[in-house]
Amino acid sequence: MLRHEFQPGKLVAGLFLTATGALFAGDAAGRWETPWFVVVPLIVGGLVLAGVTAALTRGIRRRRGTAGAAPR
Repeated sequence: MLRHEFQPGKLVAGLFLTATGALFAGDAAGRWETPWFVVVPLIVGGLVLAGVTAALTRGIRRRRGTAGAAPR
């Protein structure tokens, strides 16, 4: 299997989207009540944090000079 570089920004975005899905899945199952407008701050906040994380990662990799290096 080919290896790929770790991208923490995508991880953060995926965690927030998964948390939002789990929150609304619990609402659909009747376990708790979730207002519909809760999704906006969760998704927007998660995307902002993912963008900041990706920018920091890019800056660190450029500074180290490992932007295109394949992991071994």
